[in-house]
Amino acid sequence: MILYEYPFNERIRTYLRLQHLLDRLDVLIPRVSPIDHHFALVTLFEIMDVATRADLKSEVLKDLERQKQVLNGYRGNPAISERALDEVIAGLDHCFADLAALSGKTGHTLTENDWLMSVRSRAAIPGGTFEFDLPSYHAWQHLDAEDRQRDLQAWTACLQPLARSVRMLLRMLRESGMPQRVVATAGQFQQTLPQGKTFQLLRLRLAPELGLVPEISGNRLLVSVRLLRMGPENRLVATHDDVSFDLTLCA
Repeated sequence: MILYEYPFNERIRTYLRLQHLLDRLDVLIPRVSPIDHHFALVTLFEIMDVATRADLKSEVLKDLERQKQVLNGYRGNPAISERALDEVIAGLDHCFADLAALSGKTGHTLTENDWLMSVRSRAAIPGGTFEFDLPSYHAWQHLDAEDRQRDLQAWTACLQPLARSVRMLLRMLRESGMPQRVVATAGQFQQTLPQGKTFQLLRLRLAPELGLVPEISGNRLLVSVRLLRMGPENRLVATHDDVSFDLTLCA
């Protein structure tokens, strides 16, 4: 099944983008090719663009505290395992403490690395990291893979508290929803959202053999899905078939 996720607010949109970039970084750093480590650095710079937002750290800390308060409300519930509850709350406390211990904006220490910032400024220019522009970067790419990996791991260490926090928040959000099987009649699906509950994330799973792409839109009142078929030259055209898929709404 192909999974599509649609955020209902800008905060969750930012979290999803961060997780996407962090996952890419985790794939690229263990590789040994200089070109993979080049794109690991480019990904690191993209993460910095997102993570150094002035309000992001405070938003994540507030979300961690909010989740902890929600879970504490389950104390004494006979249907809830106190041991499992303690483990999750301890994980939230650990994420909160590590992130709060970082001074300033997340990743701001990287901006104090003049060499990294010189590479960052040139990486934004097409072909700007060629050897005649950045000979020191060219030399770095010729280091042993272990040395490059060691550098990359050191540079990304300051991002780990944010990475762990965002991943935990998204995992808890995803686990809050129950999948339901729905049908898009003639390729169209709409569902009115219940009042009094604020959903933050929609998850949609489609069988790959259908060859369909969902066009999702939504707000606090309504969710709409339009299914499109991949045509010649990857052009998308509306399908008029009845199609079933899995839909999960996460609050």
